[in-house]
Formats: sequence, C-alpha cells, structure tokens
Amino acid sequence: MFHLLVSYSGWPDGTGSIANSRIYIKDDQETGKLFLKKDGQLDFSKITTIPALLVTETGGNGPQFAHVAYITAVTQGPKETSIQYAVDNSIRPISNKDLEKFSPQLGLSKFTLTHTHWAINQADLFKILLINQQRSQISPNIFNIDSINQQEADLVSVMMPFQAEFNPVYAALQAATISAGLRPIRADDFWEHHLVIQDIVNLIVRARIVICDCSGRNPNVFYEAGIAHALGKEVILIAQTENDIPFDLRHIRYVKYLNNKQGLSALSEAVQSRIRTIISLR
Repeated sequence: MFHLLVSYSGWPDGTGSIANSRIYIKDDQETGKLFLKKDGQLDFSKITTIPALLVTETGGNGPQFAHVAYITAVTQGPKETSIQYAVDNSIRPISNKDLEKFSPQLGLSKFTLTHTHWAINQADLFKILLINQQRSQISPNIFNIDSINQQEADLVSVMMPFQAEFNPVYAALQAATISAGLRPIRADDFWEHHLVIQDIVNLIVRARIVICDCSGRNPNVFYEAGIAHALGKEVILIAQTENDIPFDLRHIRYVKYLNNKQGLSALSEAVQSRIRTIISLR
C-alpha cells in the first residue's frame, strides 16, 4: 500500500500542496476507512505508516521521474492541504514511462498519471521498484557482471602490465594493501574462467578497491579502469610519469612514483594512506 501523489509541476524539496477536491481518499472506500478519522479528516498517525510516490504528471512541467518519500506532516485548510515529506534518496527514482509499464500491478488506470491528485493504492510498491531495478541493470554482451552483488570487503584488485619489470611494483602494492588489512589480487594470480577478460571483470566487480597502474599507457589497464569507473568502484590510479595518464583522466588525482627502491617505498606509503582513507569513509 502506498500514497500516490501526482502534481502537474512536480514536488519541490520537502513540501507541496494539493487542492482538497483532488484528494481521492473517501470515507466510503476501504482506504478511506483506514486513513480517515470519523470526521472525514486525514488521520496523520496512520498516513505516515506507508510510503508515498511523488509523481510529476506525464507531460507536466517537471522531471518525468517519481521519487519515494515519507509524509512527515499534513495541514488541512478549507481549500487545500499542505504536505511535508522526506524523500528517500537511497531508492532510485522510477520514470513515468516505467510506471506506466507496471500500471496493472500498481493499480493505475490509463489516465492516473495525467492529472493531479492524491490517492492510496493497495499494491506492493517496493516489489515493483525492485523488479524495475533488476530489469534496468547493466547487461554487457562481451562479459557478464553476475557477481555484482558479491563484493568482497577485503579485496583489492590490481590492474597493471604483467611484464617482469612491474613485479617490484606489485610487491610494493601488496605490502601497502596487506598493511591496511586488505587482500591484494592481480589477474594472473588465479584462473577461474576460460575467458581471461571474464576473470579480470570478476576481479573488478568483486573488489572493494581497484588499483590501476597506467605506466606505459597500457591499453588493457585503461580498459579495466574504465570498467571500474563505470561500476562505481573506488579506483586508485598510479603512474611513473604524468604522460602515462590520458588527458581525460588527468582531473583525477593519481600517485606518481619512481620504479626504484626509494620510489617504491614512497608508493607503498601513499597507496596505504589512500586505502585507509577510503576504508574510513565507508
């Protein structure tokens, strides 16, 4: 069960209003018996117990996306009712177009989203939102990200060239990661899938943090950094020279290092510090 609040101009942050004639909660209906007092006024103690869906009219003057909110206060006047609410930003908005697709499940008629009103629908709102989210998930056709919900809290994936000259670099990154209490893995450390790219993607998908060494402008590393960024991963970029960082990535902070004993020691300290900062933020 949920409140359906539709407005031509959308719903501003925190508060809005609606004409009393547009409140379709009647005392001769089942929802009215549940949410109205004996005098016909809204029962505030009860309407706050269910979520609200804030919708801009389809074709109206506002973003064509609906947000989940919870009503926090209601003031009924002689002609209109003022509503205060808190939007739940942890729930992804749903488009009017997608709402229309779920009309039967949500109990919406053909014209429900095309006029301003306040109604209470008996459908399971969160079930529909979950189904919609699952349908809209990223679905690559080159590899799969089926393990997107299997993130390992202690995993740090290291993306770098596999040449022998980078082995001391990897050792420094291992030391930094282990010192921070996490577990580093490089793509050549294991073999799970018959496709190399799938093993690499699985490493990125499951990782809490991804380290990408851009040294030598390795195209594979750039590709992997792009995947990590697209999936919203925490990415630590490192490189031996500024020219190793592509122009499009230079607005992102990175760790510059020298591939010698002193430089790798400094790299290990810098990466360890960054990892600890990331951990403390989440």
